[in-house]
Amino acid sequence: MAPRLQLEKAAWRWAETVRPEEVSQEHIETAYRIWLEPCIRGVCRRNCKGNPNCLVGIGEHIWLGEIDENSFHNIDDPNCERRKKNSFVGLTNLGATCYVNTFLQVWFLNLELRQALYLCPSTCSDYMMGDGIQEEKDYEPQTICEHLQYLFALLQNSNRRYIDPSGFVKALGLDTGQQQDAQEFSKLFMSLLEDTLSKQKNPDVRNIVQQQFCGEYAYVTVCNQCGRESKLLSKFYELELNIQGHKQLTDCISEFLKEEKLEGDNRYFCENCQSKQNATRKIRLLSLPCTLNLQLMRFVFDRQTGHKKKLNTYIGFSEILDMEPYVEHKGGSYVYELSAVLIHRGVSAYSGHYIAHVKDPQSGEWYKFNDEDIEKMEGKKLQLGIEEDLEPSKSQTRKPKCGKGTHCSRNAYMLVYRLQTQEKPNTTVQVPAFLQELVDRDNSKFEEWCIEMAEMRKQSVDKGKAKHEEVKELYQRLPAGAEPYEFVSLEWLQKWLDESTPTKPIDNHACLCSHDKLHPDKISIMKRISEYAADIFYSRYGGGPRLTVKALCKECVVERCRVLRLKNQLNEDYKTVNNLLKATVKGNDGFWVGKSSLRSWRQLALEQLDEQDGDTDQSNGKMNGSTLNKDESKEERKEEEEELNFNEDILCPHGELCISENERRLVSKEAWSKLQQYFPKAPEFPSYKECCSQCKILEREGEENEALHKMIANEQKTSLPNLFQDKNRPCLSNWPEDTDVLYIVSQFFVEEWRKFVRKPTRCSPVSSVGNNALLCPHGGLMFTFASMTKEDSKLIALIWPSEWQMIQKLFVVDHVIKITRTEVGDANPSETQYISEPKLCPECREGLLCQQQRDLREYTQATIYVHKVVDNKKVMKDSAPELNVSSSETEEDKEEAKPDGEKDPDFNQSNGGTKRQKISHQNYIAYQKQVIRRSMRHRKVRGEKALLVSANQTLKELKIQIMHAFSVAPFDQNLSIDGKILSDDCATLGTLGVIPESVILLKADEPIADYAAMDDVMQVCMPEEGFKGTGLLGH
Repeated sequence: MAPRLQLEKAAWRWAETVRPEEVSQEHIETAYRIWLEPCIRGVCRRNCKGNPNCLVGIGEHIWLGEIDENSFHNIDDPNCERRKKNSFVGLTNLGATCYVNTFLQVWFLNLELRQALYLCPSTCSDYMMGDGIQEEKDYEPQTICEHLQYLFALLQNSNRRYIDPSGFVKALGLDTGQQQDAQEFSKLFMSLLEDTLSKQKNPDVRNIVQQQFCGEYAYVTVCNQCGRESKLLSKFYELELNIQGHKQLTDCISEFLKEEKLEGDNRYFCENCQSKQNATRKIRLLSLPCTLNLQLMRFVFDRQTGHKKKLNTYIGFSEILDMEPYVEHKGGSYVYELSAVLIHRGVSAYSGHYIAHVKDPQSGEWYKFNDEDIEKMEGKKLQLGIEEDLEPSKSQTRKPKCGKGTHCSRNAYMLVYRLQTQEKPNTTVQVPAFLQELVDRDNSKFEEWCIEMAEMRKQSVDKGKAKHEEVKELYQRLPAGAEPYEFVSLEWLQKWLDESTPTKPIDNHACLCSHDKLHPDKISIMKRISEYAADIFYSRYGGGPRLTVKALCKECVVERCRVLRLKNQLNEDYKTVNNLLKATVKGNDGFWVGKSSLRSWRQLALEQLDEQDGDTDQSNGKMNGSTLNKDESKEERKEEEEELNFNEDILCPHGELCISENERRLVSKEAWSKLQQYFPKAPEFPSYKECCSQCKILEREGEENEALHKMIANEQKTSLPNLFQDKNRPCLSNWPEDTDVLYIVSQFFVEEWRKFVRKPTRCSPVSSVGNNALLCPHGGLMFTFASMTKEDSKLIALIWPSEWQMIQKLFVVDHVIKITRTEVGDANPSETQYISEPKLCPECREGLLCQQQRDLREYTQATIYVHKVVDNKKVMKDSAPELNVSSSETEEDKEEAKPDGEKDPDFNQSNGGTKRQKISHQNYIAYQKQVIRRSMRHRKVRGEKALLVSANQTLKELKIQIMHAFSVAPFDQNLSIDGKILSDDCATLGTLGVIPESVILLKADEPIADYAAMDDVMQVCMPEEGFKGTGLLGH
C-alpha cells in the first residue's frame, strides 16, 4: 500500500479542479477514503494508517491460530513456591538481613541446638483451645526462644519454598534496611540466647550454648627471673583469628597462640619477685567445644581512614582440622571436620551480600543458602570456586592452588568445624506437637493460597479462551465491503486485541469535528468496519457516539477544499500583489498596511492556511484515554497570542491607527482585496483614516517631559558639579580644616541622582533625598563615627555646607543629618569631638550588628570557595574589596546591573510630589545587604571551585561535596579558614565561622593504596552505631 502522504494527496487531488460550492457526495467519500482497497494478511507487513480499510497488523496475529493456555494469564504457577522434596527451606531477605539469614541456617543445622530449643517451655498453651489452636487468633511468640523455636519448626516442616523471618527480626529490633557486622551479630545473639536459656530448669536446655560452642583458654604469663606462672582463665565462643600476612588457617591459629615477650616499658610485675621483670605471655587452649567457630578477621578498623575496611586476601583451610597440636592436654579427640563456611561477597565492609555453605549433618551433602534460594552441591563436595569469581579482585591476586580436601577463599569470614565422632548423628529431631500444629496451620494457609492462585489462573485461562473465540469470530466479519459500515478508532481496536488490558467502552468524541461529525483529518486513525461487527461491539462494550455513513462531514470537506485551493493560488497571488505594490496610489482609494506585514504576508498566509488545514491535530485532546499535556497546550496558545497577525503591526495600544508613518505604507484597493482573501479578519485602515488622537496627546506630553527633564538635569548638574563628578569630596578620617560641619545623605540617593543627570530622557528625576533610610524607627542614627570612616563609608555620602544649601533648594529633604566638630577642654592642644545630629541609637545599632552576624551564621544555598593548595604554596589573590570588581566594568554598567523594577521606597521618582513611603528597620537591613553584596563580591581565581552550602550542614557533608569536586577523599582533606584548622566533622559550618563568600583552603594528603576505602566512605555518611538500640543489647 502507498505511504500515508501519498494516500493523503490522492484523497484530495480532486480539489484542484473542483470549486468549494461544487463538492458532491462522491468527493466526500473520496476524501474519507471509503473505497480504498483493503489490505491482505501476509502481503501487508504492518498496518496502513492512511487506509481505513486496512485491518492487518492491529494485534490480531496473537489470536489467530492455536494459542498456548499459559499466555492467557500472568500468574506464576503457585507450585513454584512449594518446597521441593528432600530440600531445605529458605528465608526471605527483608532488605539487608542476609547476614541474619545465614546464621539462622547454620544454627538450624546444628541438631543438638535445635533439639534443645524444642524442649523449651512455650506460652503457646495460651493459644490452645481443646485439642487445637484458636482459629481466630494468630500465634505471636513472646520471647527470643519462642521466635527461634517457631522459625526452626517452619524450616523443618514447612511446605513453603521459603519463609518470612520478619517476626524474629522485629523482636530483635533490627533495622532491615541497614547491613550490620555479621560477626558482631553472631556474638551478641549467642550471648543473648545463653542469658535467656540460663533461666531454664532442664540442664540439657540451660547448658546447650556452653556444651556446643563454649571452650576455655588461659592467658599464661611466665616470669623469666623466677619461672613463676600466672594464669588467667577465660571462656570463648569463637576464636578471632588475624588473617593479615597469612595464607593458611593453621598459620592464623599459630599466631593466635604464639608467645609474646614482655620487655622494657612493657615488663611484667612479678608478685614472687616483687618487682617488674622480663616475662613471656601466651594463650593456652585448655578445652575445645563440640562446635568450633573460627572468626576470620576480614573486617578491620583502618586508622588512616577512620572506617572499617575488608581484607580481600586468600586464606586456605582444610576440611579436616586436627587441633591436638594446639591443645595443652593431649590424648583427647580433637579432630574436627568442616561443617559451614560463611561468605561475604563484595570488596567493601559496608556493602555486599552474605551467603552460607552448610553441610547437612544427616546426609553429609553440602548446600548453598542464599536467602530464598537453596542450591545442593554435586557429589557431596564443598564448591567455593563460583563465589570467588563473582567479585573481581582490585589487587589482582591470583588464587592459590588447592589440593584435595582443602579450599581457599578471599570472601570467607567465618569457618564452623564440628568435632568428629564415631557415632552417627541423631536423625530423629522431632518437632513438638504444639509447634507442629502451628506449622500445620501455616501449611493449610499456604495450600489455600495455592488453590486460590490456581483458581485465578483457571479463570484467566477461561476468560482468554472466550476472548479467543470472540476474536476469531468477529475478526472475519470486521471488513465492511459494500455493506453498511461504521467507523471505530484504531486505538480502540488495538486495545480490544490486547490481552493485557481490559477493554473499555468505545469513545469517539476525540475524532469529532466542530459539527459533531467525523473530522476528515482523523480518518488516518480510524478504521471502517461492518455494521454487524459494530453492533456486537457496542452491545458488549458500550460507548459512542456511533459514526455511521451520516457522520461524513460535508462542511469540513468544503472548507478543506477552499484552503487547499488558496494554497495552490498563493504563489500566483504573491506575484500579482508585488506588481500592484509598484504602482503609485492616487487619491483616497488606498489602504494603510504595515511594512512588516507586507514583507512577510506570504509566510503569514501559508502559516494561517496550515493552521486551518491541520486544525484537527490540536483538537485531538483525548482519544480513548490519551490526553495532551495541558501545560504544553497553554504555552503554545500563549506564544500564538503574542505573535502579531497580519496588519496588527500598525495598531496602537488603543486599537487605532498608529501615529508613526515610517511603519506603514499605502497600497491600492486591488492589492488590499487580494490580501483580504487570505486575511479576512485583518484590521482595515483606509487612507483617509485619522491616526489615534490619544497617542498624539501622549506624544506631545512626552516631548514636553523630555525637554523639562533635560532642563532639570542641566540645572542640577550646574548647581552640584563636584558631587556629580565625584571631585573634591570631604573625608571623615581626614577632616577638612575649613569647616566644622559636614552633612550626610545616602549613597543610594547620589547614585540614582547621577543616573538621572546622565540620562534625563531615560530615567525619572529624583525629587527626595530620603535620609530616613539611614535612621532607625526611633529617628536615631544607625552608624557610629568610627563605622562611617570604615565599613559603612560605602553607604553614605558626605556633603559640603554650600552643597547642602543647594540640595535643600533642589530636593525635598525629609531629615537633616550632620556631623559637627567641636573642641573640648582648656588643654593645649584641646580634645576634638565629633557629634552627630540626630544622635546614635545604641539599641538599634546593636540590633543591626546582631542581625548582620545572624545573617552570616544562618544562611541557605550560599556560595563559598574552596582553594586547593599545591606543594604548600597558596596561590591566591589578596582579598581586598576594591580589587574584587573588574576594572573593565563601567560605572553605568554597575548601575544597570540592578534588577529591573527594583525601586527604593524612600526615593519618589514621579513628577508629582506624592507622599513618600515610610521605610522600616528591616527595609534598611535589606538595603544595606544589597550594597555590601555588590561591593564585597569575591572573584574566583584559578585553582578554586565554588560550592553551594548551608549554615546548618556539617563539616563532614562539606567534605563529601569537596570529594566530588576535587576527587580527594574526606580522610585526605586538611581544611582551614583564615589560618584556623577545621577538624570537627560533626560541627556545622555556621558554628565553624564559615560565612558566605568565604575561601576555604584545602591541602590534600597523599592517597592511600587501598582504593576500596573510598567506596567505604561513600557508604558511611552517618556515624556508625552498630546494634545500638536493638534487642541484642538489652533494649
